[in-house]
Amino acid sequence: MKFNKYIFVVTIISFFMWSCNQKTKVKNEIMKQVTAKDILGNPNYLAMSYGGYRDANHDVEPTVDELKEDMKLMAAIGVKILRTYKVHLPHASNVLKAISEIKEEDPSFEMYVMLGAWINCKDAFTDKVPDHTQDNESNGIEIAKAVSLANQYPDIVKVITVGNEAMVTWQAQYYVEPWIILKWVNHLQELKKSKKLSKDVWITSSDNFASWGGGEESYHVEDLNKLINAVDFISMHSYPMHDTHYNPDFWGVLEKESQFSDVEKIDAAMLRSLEYAKSQYKSVANYMKSIGANKPIHIGETGWASFCNSFYGATGSKATDEFKEAKFHQLIREWTNQNNISCFYFEGFDEPWKGGDDPGDSEKHFGLFTVDGKAKYTLWDFVDQGVFEGLSRNGNPIQKTYSGDIEALMKDVLVPSKKKELQTH
Repeated sequence: MKFNKYIFVVTIISFFMWSCNQKTKVKNEIMKQVTAKDILGNPNYLAMSYGGYRDANHDVEPTVDELKEDMKLMAAIGVKILRTYKVHLPHASNVLKAISEIKEEDPSFEMYVMLGAWINCKDAFTDKVPDHTQDNESNGIEIAKAVSLANQYPDIVKVITVGNEAMVTWQAQYYVEPWIILKWVNHLQELKKSKKLSKDVWITSSDNFASWGGGEESYHVEDLNKLINAVDFISMHSYPMHDTHYNPDFWGVLEKESQFSDVEKIDAAMLRSLEYAKSQYKSVANYMKSIGANKPIHIGETGWASFCNSFYGATGSKATDEFKEAKFHQLIREWTNQNNISCFYFEGFDEPWKGGDDPGDSEKHFGLFTVDGKAKYTLWDFVDQGVFEGLSRNGNPIQKTYSGDIEALMKDVLVPSKKKELQTH
């Protein structure tokens, strides 16, 4: 009788373990079957640009455990697609490893990656004059590494992007002519045809709206047209914040708004910032249609810094603070979600290595989290909802910036200048 009970218990335990394993296998199979087509433009799969570097010294790589902290924080705010690059460094492969390890611990965890291969022109970042007409031999190595990672992690890598702002000419240190991007996009598409890369991996290039045809006519070349037809979708960048300094026609307080409250003045300026981004999106769409192409268009980067001590700060366009950052994030998310556009918001976390030695450079302050894990104003509601319970960054529990004091935060919020004043700067 005891023996029969033992057999019964063992049978139940074995069945339970088998059932759990089957559920895990089914979950993993479903995730393998999820494709870029399923997740891009799907508001249930929010996208974010991600770099995990926490030190001012870029040589200090984040550990896998640190990256796992970040993955869980991103998931807590509904992000399920990350855009990252640096495949020539440990960062990209470690991000994929971190996601994979979390999935082993929790099969219900979902996070996918748009993996970027960095593209340079010949002699970029050297003491020689960059030759923008020639390919860099390092590009082939980058592409090969991206392919290797995509094949190693087919359940995670859903997109490969060739280059980051690699065609826009103001990237004077490294930009390339469109034929070079086209060459590598075609190479990846051929790998898909020959089954050396999954046919479901989408291929694109992530670049400024102007270099996708939405700007000056100098970009309207035949190789760009071929590129648009070769990619699976267009990944365009738009930064109204930068243009509060460089092209501020939309920025500032209009005469008719002079009687508004300070918050109303800011809200009106931020609404025009959204319209500015939408106009750039539309300009790319119009150019694409003009050449007879029909591809999805998603936003590979857009964002708003929370601090700057120069062009965009108190002595400049008065654009950067946590209040305006939160407003832009809200507006761009609402618009893109309603229109089935993926928006790889820039970015998840502040990265202190960016922008040189100046601690006030705006490039260091685009994150929705600070380096030490404080949630900026954009995320205060998430803190109130308790979604960060049990999560931390650098050993710090997730708390609000300004200790959650909205009055203290608003003291750092500047109203943009009147339009006529702005135009004289």
